[in-house]
Amino acid sequence: MRKAKEILRLKYELGKSQREIKSICGLGKTTVQECLRRAKEAGIGWPLPSDMTEEELEKRLFPGVADAPGVKAIKAPLPLQHIFEELRRPNVTLAVLWEEYKQTNPDGCQYSWFSEQAKAYLGSVNYSMRQEHKAGEKAFVDFGTGLDIVDRMSGEVKQTKIFVFVWGASKKIYAEAVFGEDISSWISANINALEYFGCCPKAIVPDNLKAAVTRADRYEPKINRTYEEFAEHYGTAILPARSGKPKDKPLAENGVKLAKRWILARLRNKIFTNLTELNMEIRILLLRLNSKVMHNPGKSRDELFLLLDKPNALSLPDRPYEFAEWKKATVNINYHIAFEKHEYSVPYTYIHKEMDVKATLRMIEVYFKAEHVCSHLRSRILYGYTTLKEHMPPSHQRHKEWTPERILEWAGKYGLSVKSLVEAVIASRMFPEQAYKRCLGIIRLEKHYTAERLDKACERALKYNVLSYQGVKNILQNGLDSKTEEAQPTSGKPKEHANLRGAKYFTNCLNQDTKGGNK
Repeated sequence: MRKAKEILRLKYELGKSQREIKSICGLGKTTVQECLRRAKEAGIGWPLPSDMTEEELEKRLFPGVADAPGVKAIKAPLPLQHIFEELRRPNVTLAVLWEEYKQTNPDGCQYSWFSEQAKAYLGSVNYSMRQEHKAGEKAFVDFGTGLDIVDRMSGEVKQTKIFVFVWGASKKIYAEAVFGEDISSWISANINALEYFGCCPKAIVPDNLKAAVTRADRYEPKINRTYEEFAEHYGTAILPARSGKPKDKPLAENGVKLAKRWILARLRNKIFTNLTELNMEIRILLLRLNSKVMHNPGKSRDELFLLLDKPNALSLPDRPYEFAEWKKATVNINYHIAFEKHEYSVPYTYIHKEMDVKATLRMIEVYFKAEHVCSHLRSRILYGYTTLKEHMPPSHQRHKEWTPERILEWAGKYGLSVKSLVEAVIASRMFPEQAYKRCLGIIRLEKHYTAERLDKACERALKYNVLSYQGVKNILQNGLDSKTEEAQPTSGKPKEHANLRGAKYFTNCLNQDTKGGNK
């Protein structure tokens, strides 16, 4: 209205032309013409009445179509709810909807009024539509603080997290309680959500938690490799929200609030002893929440989901994604890589190379520069070895960096006990190469302690059959290498010291109890 007032002042008070007014106000010629036309039709001149507010001026310049001077009343009202729903379908625009409207209502309003009224309605219905959430296009995911789980036996209280998955167009929600925000819980919750809906969005918008994004960046965020593989399996894309920008995922933020207020608040007075019990209650309340009719659309989330999101979403693959964790590992001199305290062999030609390790519940797969190198059944034996013969160098002729003889020769430089212990460690393994890393660790302790102390520590380790690097290290750290064994007493009489009370003490106690009447 400030611009409208300026147009009227320049025209009627200063007598400026429309071209001059256009340049002064920085407006288009059509806008200036339209303002002057409306003012003339409404009988508005200059100066304006002193008591006329901007709101009154707006009403007179831009009245409703039915009340506008010289304009015929519209016989067909705008199907605003229909517009609201149809705009969420892929490739549907206001222009297409207006053409369909005019085909069935020739006397209906023109496109400019149709567009203006539709946008005003959409803005009043829900904020998310202003972000143009197309049907089946996006879903938003996030974590929030959940309820407590109380251990039935110990009474220990453990807090949970509430995982929320919200569709952009229909706002249908999935929620699940988990114990943490680790990658395993994150992937599992995402899989459960997709199975719950029976389809997958074309893009998932997560926050910048470590399970989803390993490096937050406004332009090139680095997606966690496991999450990236999950997305490839389902054919979807990961579009992380900008760090510190909650408006990028308002539906997720609001979904967490709704899950807390609508679900967790109703469960606040119940005591849960396990996750299964809690998630069963959450599922029951989810059914109620998603079937509840929303005020503005006049439909439930379930109805909108079946109408909008599900028909336009991606189908699920034949089998769910199998969780796989990715890590990097360098091949040791014994041509093994370590994963969760277990060693797996790789071809000896990859010694000192950095490998990508993919670990599923059953398998360990090793890659070098995206090429598959080998696979092993996953083992849960701590400090064990899984070795394939074909990974070993033939007779160790091609790779002579380390051999049992060379290691024993090196160990012998620091004492006979060091050499004997290393020999025992090598003999304890099926393949000598499996012991190389442990033997080198024992020998290199000489860098931190003297050769004399190392030899004595190895002597003690041999005596107690301690065939590990950590065991020898503990002996040295605790100074046990300098302690001599105390001779055991030859008689059965215990050694005298202050803590021994003797028979006299207990006789006195018995006499006192008898005098006091105790039996």
